[in-house]
Amino acid sequence: MDVIGLLPRLHLLCFPVGQAYLWRDDDALTLIDAGTIGAGRAIADAVRALGHAPGDVRRIVLTHFHEDHVGGAGEFAALSGAQVLAHPLDAPFVRGELQGPPARFEEWELPIHAEAARQLPEGTPVPPAEVTGVADGDVLGFGGGARVIHVPGHTDGSIALFLPDERVLFTGDTVARSPVDATVIPGVFNLDRPRLLASVARLAALDAEVACFGHGDAVVGDAATALRKAAALA
Repeated sequence: MDVIGLLPRLHLLCFPVGQAYLWRDDDALTLIDAGTIGAGRAIADAVRALGHAPGDVRRIVLTHFHEDHVGGAGEFAALSGAQVLAHPLDAPFVRGELQGPPARFEEWELPIHAEAARQLPEGTPVPPAEVTGVADGDVLGFGGGARVIHVPGHTDGSIALFLPDERVLFTGDTVARSPVDATVIPGVFNLDRPRLLASVARLAALDAEVACFGHGDAVVGDAATALRKAAALA
């Protein structure tokens, strides 16, 4: 796993499929998404390499239930004692109580999804013992007040997080950045593409300077312009 510094308080954790983010406040850390199955110990090692203890991570915020975002959540929560947060519509799938609905693939998405699935580690995620629900408009205690934004479409319970004081946006898989030409685009592998596009437009209206995606390089500088261009692709 690669660890990349994006801002003095923000690091990107890169997995073979997908990525997570670690935000640092003065006295605590927050993990946004938790990687694939088996990622918990790698995340703990990354936290230690940055000079912190796993117990310094107070919360794990999951943007949606897909395996490449929640696979390591249970393991890392057990190592750190962190609280796990997710939207109530996705929480039963995060807990492993139910199997989440499959995406409705566009024809061109099928080979991309097959390649991504091939790279995912085998095994069953260890679900967190408890998941605390968060809803649209909730403000979480990190980054000066992180606002939860419900952005359905990729999944019914997808959320984004916006830190107004820092102008940092975590989009989950509602928005992505192409590995081919670095274009910022609406997310793929969606449950409901029209709802996703409405969610992209909502994120594009924010005054974000930095945008952190579930897949692809972050935009560091004038992210709002890139998000507006992504919304215009709809």
